Amino acid sequence: MKVATSIVLGNQAAPELAAEAVTNAMQKAGISIANSVLLLLTSEFAGNPQAAIRAAAKAANCTQVMGCSATGIFTEEDWVLDAPAAAAMVFGGDITLQLPQHNYSSQPLLTLSAPNAINSTWLNNSYVRYGGVSGDAIGQGPFSVWQNAKGDVTGYVEAFLSGTNVVTQASHGLSLISQPIQIQQTAGFDLALMGNQQSPFTVLQKAWKSHCKNNDPVPLHLITAAYADSAAAIEQGHYHQASIISHDENSGSITLTKPLKAGQFLSWALRDTAAAEADMLLTTHALAQRLGCAPDFGLLFSCLGRGPYFYNGVDRDLQVIQREFPHMPLLGFYGNGEIASIDGTNQLLPYSAVLSLFAARRSSS
Repeated sequence: MKVATSIVLGNQAAPELAAEAVTNAMQKAGISIANSVLLLLTSEFAGNPQAAIRAAAKAANCTQVMGCSATGIFTEEDWVLDAPAAAAMVFGGDITLQLPQHNYSSQPLLTLSAPNAINSTWLNNSYVRYGGVSGDAIGQGPFSVWQNAKGDVTGYVEAFLSGTNVVTQASHGLSLISQPIQIQQTAGFDLALMGNQQSPFTVLQKAWKSHCKNNDPVPLHLITAAYADSAAAIEQGHYHQASIISHDENSGSITLTKPLKAGQFLSWALRDTAAAEADMLLTTHALAQRLGCAPDFGLLFSCLGRGPYFYNGVDRDLQVIQREFPHMPLLGFYGNGEIASIDGTNQLLPYSAVLSLFAARRSSS
C-alpha cells in the first residue's frame, strides 16, 4: 500500500522543509512519482506558503498538492508546535485525491478551511464532510489553504480519496457533570432560565459542586454546554456543543457561542483529560469495527485546546492511535475547529478530535 508520511523540522520556514518531507515520504512508500500529496505547514509559512508548495510539487512530480497551514502539525512519528515544520502524506498506487466534481459515488469530502471562510452554505450542502479549520486558538492569523499546488482564494478546499473506504468519528472527550435539563427561556446567545425556573449559572454551580465535592470556583474555560432536542439524545452521546463566553452574576444568565432554543435539553460537561483519552480509545475501537479491517492510513484533526497543551506536554490522543494501530501512517494538525458529520449534519466542533481511518479497496480478482 503506497501511502506514507514524513515530518521535517527546521530553524526557519524554508521551502526545503516541504521538499524533504515529500521526498522522505515517497521513499517510505516506495514511489518515485506521487499521485497526490497532502502537505501541512506550520504557521511560520502562512504569510507566503507558495514557495514551499511549489517545492513539494516538484519533489512529488505532481501538481495535486492539497493542504493548509496550522499552528501545530503531526504525523504518527512526531508532533510540532511553535517551530517551523512541514509534514506530508503521499499517495501512490490506486489512491489519489480527487476534486468533488468527480465524486460520482458520493464519498465523504476531506475539507480544510481558513477561519474566515466557514459558512453554512458549503458546510451543509449535499456532501458528508470531515476535516478541520486551520487557525490558532482565537481564529486569528494569516492562515492559508491550497489545492492544485496553489493557494485558494475561497479560503477552503475539498477533495475525496479515491480507491479507499473511509470511516470517521468525532471524539468529544467530555465528562457530563449534570443530568439533561430542559431549557425554559433564551435570548439570542444567552441562556436565561432552565428547569424549575432556575438560572443557568445556579444549575452549573450545583453540578460543579456535586462533581468536584468542594467549593472550588467553576472552571468556565473547561465547561461546555452539551445540548440536543431530547434528554435521550444527550445520554446517548448524540449532542451538539457550545462553549461559554461569559456569565452575568446578577441574573445568572450564561452567554454561549451558539444560540439555543427553549424546549431543548442541556447538560453541563467538563473537558477532562482522563475522559478525553478514554473517549479516543473508544473511538478507535468503534472505527475499526465499522471499517471491518485493519486501517491502511489515517487523518486526525485535533483542536489546539485538545493536544499537548491539554495533556500537559504530551498528546495522549496520538499515543492511543499509535498504540492501537502501530506504524499506521497518520497525518493531521491542531486547529481552530473540527468538521464532522453527526446525525446526518456536518458540524463545526469545538475542543474535539476528528479521526478518519482509511482502507484501500482491494481487487476482488
